[in-house]
Amino acid sequence: MLVLFETPAGFALFKVLDEGKLSKVEDLWKDFSTAESARQVVKLKAFSKFENTSEALEAATLLIDGKASKGLRKFLRAHCGKDTLAVADSKLGNAIKEKLQIDCVHNNAVMELMRGVRNQLTELISGLAVQDMAPMSLGLSHSLSRYKLKFSAEKVDTMIVQAIGLLDDLDKELNTYAMRVREWYGWHFPELTKIIQDNIQYARAVKLMGDRVNAASLDFSEILPEEVEAELKEASVISMGTEIGELDLANIRELCDQVLSLSEYRAQLFDYLKSRMNTIAPNLTALVGELVGARLIAHGGSLLNLAKQPGSTVQILGAEKALFRALKTKHATPKYGLIYHASLIGQAAPKFKGKISRSLAAKSALAIRCDALGDGQDNTMGLENRAKLEARLRNLEGKELGRFGGSAKGKPKIEAYDKDRKKGAGGLITPAKTYNPSADSVIGQLASAMDEDTQQPTTDKKKEKKEKKEKKKKEKEKNEEDKETLQADGDADEEPVKKEKKKKKKDSTEDAELQNGDKDAGEKKKKRKKHEEQEEPAEMPSKKKGKKKKSED
Repeated sequence: MLVLFETPAGFALFKVLDEGKLSKVEDLWKDFSTAESARQVVKLKAFSKFENTSEALEAATLLIDGKASKGLRKFLRAHCGKDTLAVADSKLGNAIKEKLQIDCVHNNAVMELMRGVRNQLTELISGLAVQDMAPMSLGLSHSLSRYKLKFSAEKVDTMIVQAIGLLDDLDKELNTYAMRVREWYGWHFPELTKIIQDNIQYARAVKLMGDRVNAASLDFSEILPEEVEAELKEASVISMGTEIGELDLANIRELCDQVLSLSEYRAQLFDYLKSRMNTIAPNLTALVGELVGARLIAHGGSLLNLAKQPGSTVQILGAEKALFRALKTKHATPKYGLIYHASLIGQAAPKFKGKISRSLAAKSALAIRCDALGDGQDNTMGLENRAKLEARLRNLEGKELGRFGGSAKGKPKIEAYDKDRKKGAGGLITPAKTYNPSADSVIGQLASAMDEDTQQPTTDKKKEKKEKKEKKKKEKEKNEEDKETLQADGDADEEPVKKEKKKKKKDSTEDAELQNGDKDAGEKKKKRKKHEEQEEPAEMPSKKKGKKKKSED
């Protein structure tokens, strides 16, 4: 039996001297405790040295993938022969067996033998010192790690993560710069903010126009449509803004240049992101779009990490805060996260967004795994899944329309109860009932008998109603009479009281006049008293007559 051992310096081939010791795997380490005992178990047969670091790197990378390099194949053909070969990797053993028809062995005894050889490697290989092995292994490990970083499929998606992060930062900066331009130039021409809504068009118009007085003589046809241009020129004549100096205008124009340059760079970055997404994750891009796919990859860390997540996690990725808040407060959990901005969910009605997001997340998880771990680089799977999701969305909307319309496919929401109607069909189980003319005679007799019976109670009811109306009228008349008598009595009681008060006032005035010595005034007052006394007996009989009339009534 031969043992193939890989070192940073080259490939070593050892001959097993005593194969019987391999049967006792537990005690095999004792044979490699010293260099002398190790030489009794294995012996170096051949050694193939690497010429440079690039050859060592190529051999190491192929061994990681379970493949044999050209130098290793030549070395094995020359020295192996018909002996069995013990290898450290089962994939490498299968590859050697297929190409070189050499029987390979890989088991626990071989692994224990490899550990022993590694322990006494410098003693078993003459001319290979420890001082030489350390720098060789360090240099090979560094070059191998650089190769992995350069060509690994996992690390390419770091460009997508950085690009989408920069794109979001550029959007924020563009918004802040554009708002600053509007606020700054708004002091000079405030009406322009309402006329031009787009930030990039606003910056171009300000850069071209400068002072608002120049607007009438300039041509804005390359920047703005005709209607907006006419409105701008009219507003510039009657603007309420303040005057502005040339130095201020120069600074505003420089800020407009910054806005325009940032917008151009953002467009270039978006094109770059689209191309990278179409090459790295074509199926995911076909399902959710470039921006949403890039944000999912950035949130997951890498495409491979995202491929390990289930569909339920992909669905709520980006809504972790809302999820844990809902779990803490025992409310409904969120239905979507970053995936909400996909075009398929935007097309769906609000009541179907949850269903479509769940289906889209499941298909996206499959597309991510296909992109990360599959060999194909086309987007056929993503396009097929997108067509299925669009069909499902149409199916959901069609069912809802059928329910509202009451078509054959969907039931109406409110149905009239009918025991003879089938549950899912529009027809009747039993035929509709028809009119029976033979029962007319019986119906006529019953109707005549009912009329005779109903005539008597109707007449009695009419009499009762009349009597009630008469009673109500009498009660109303009595109530009115009582009210009139009460009012009359109240007036009669009030009149003598008023007269007594008047007499007292007059007497007091007469006494005051007498004291002052006005004899003429006293005579006049006496005459008035006599005249009033004569009028009083004339009024008394008239009141008595009124009382008698009321009592007679």
